[in-house]
Amino acid sequence: QGIFLMPWVRTAKNLLILDAIDFGLEPGSLRLIEGEDVPRFMGVKKVSMHQAGFQEVLSSADLAGELPEELALIGVQPELLDDYGGSLRPVVRARLDEAVQAGIAVLAEWGIEARPLADGEARDSTAHEAITLERYERKSQKEDPA
Repeated sequence: QGIFLMPWVRTAKNLLILDAIDFGLEPGSLRLIEGEDVPRFMGVKKVSMHQAGFQEVLSSADLAGELPEELALIGVQPELLDDYGGSLRPVVRARLDEAVQAGIAVLAEWGIEARPLADGEARDSTAHEAITLERYERKSQKEDPA
C-alpha cells in the first residue's frame, strides 16, 4: 500500500528510507544507496496501484517532477522474503542500531541534526505510534501466535 505515502514523498525536500530490501545478499547484509542509485521503477504484473511498492511511489514522484532533492535508502537483507508482516528475524534485528547510525550519518550530511528525545519530550508527528516497532511487534504476535 505504498501509494498512501505519495503525498509525503512528493512534498519532502529530503527523504531517508530505512527498510528490509532484497539485494540478493546474505541475510542481515546492510547497504546504503543514495541519489540516482535508489531504485525507482514501475513494476510489472500489477493489477492496480493498490499493489504499488515503494519503488513505484518514487517512480511516480520522479515522473511528476516531485522527487525529493536528497534521497537515501538504508536497507537490510531479510532472512525470509515471503514473510510479509512478520516479525524481525534475529539476523535483521541485530543490524538495527547500525542502520540507525547510518541514517544519522546521512542526516548529518544533509545538515540535519538527529538527537534523542529528552525525558517527557513529545514525539514529532512523523514518529506516530502506528509505526513504532513495539506496536508492530504486538500486532504481529496477535495475528500469528506461533
